[in-house]
Amino acid sequence: MRIYDKDEASLEKITSKTVAVVGYGSQGHAHAQNLRDSGVNVIVGARKDGTSGDKAREAGFEVLPTADAVAASDVLMLLVPDESAGDLFESDIAPSLREGAYLAFAHGFNIHFKKIAPPADAGVFMVAPKGAGHAVRSEFARGRGVPCLLAVAQDGPGDTEQVGLAYAAAIGGTRAAVIATTFREETETDLFGEQAVLCGGLNELIRAGYETLVEAGYAPEMAYFECLHEVKLVVDLLYEGGIANMRYSISNTAEYGDLTRGKRVIGPEARAAMKELLGEIQSGKFADEWITEYKCGLPHYRELKREGENHEIEKVGARLRALMPWLQERPLVDREKN
Repeated sequence: MRIYDKDEASLEKITSKTVAVVGYGSQGHAHAQNLRDSGVNVIVGARKDGTSGDKAREAGFEVLPTADAVAASDVLMLLVPDESAGDLFESDIAPSLREGAYLAFAHGFNIHFKKIAPPADAGVFMVAPKGAGHAVRSEFARGRGVPCLLAVAQDGPGDTEQVGLAYAAAIGGTRAAVIATTFREETETDLFGEQAVLCGGLNELIRAGYETLVEAGYAPEMAYFECLHEVKLVVDLLYEGGIANMRYSISNTAEYGDLTRGKRVIGPEARAAMKELLGEIQSGKFADEWITEYKCGLPHYRELKREGENHEIEKVGARLRALMPWLQERPLVDREKN
């Protein structure tokens, strides 16, 4: 695996160009602000009826309708949701894309699963920060950076890799690490991580632990602290130094329970389910299912989201977090701004 040296990145490759960021959400606001702080000329493309344009204007950006932003840019970073990107590309982007322009993504979904077909003369690259957009911005503001993955799908202009590396540097990636990959590898591993571990697996494990304790008669508040609140304490240790670092820090009793009981929870059945999920990702089944769900109006998605938002753990958590107001002193997410 190749890790780029930070000296390989020439910011001039991106500061000499106009970058249009289309989609001013979690990733979009971070990319746009980091690029601007690095001396890049940034414009934001947004729908006339959307709220993201207002947030971008309040942050001091020139905001244009998507098609106009595309036409005015040398580099287009497409940061709208995966499920809507294909339709937007066909309606507003493809007709306005300059000859030899660069089309960039922060996730390989639409290129890998062929939901978007770029023109042959375009440079197509991906700069995928390994963290949520709010962390991309907050780390940059602290003088640090989030590691980024860099991939090139096609190189019409002839210098797409260099432009992509400069883009990664401008959002802070070279302050940490920029690692070479492919659209396929990033897409399939990213989807798997989200579904099996980071989001689907972790969230369901938390809820299952909470429900097990509450059903056994323990106070919901105790269940919340043990199964959700303290996850951050463990994750911080994992983030800092890996599993061995976390095990070094916890008590001997906790470590023995980890070593002897963990595989009973995440046993053969869970591992088989993970392999099944990976197979659905690799075959494109998940991608097709998600796009179909979107085109049908998201009925199942909305139903599951409502169920999650109404779970008792959310109500208990809100009440307990209100006792710790400092948790909101420097929030990563401010829904009014990003």
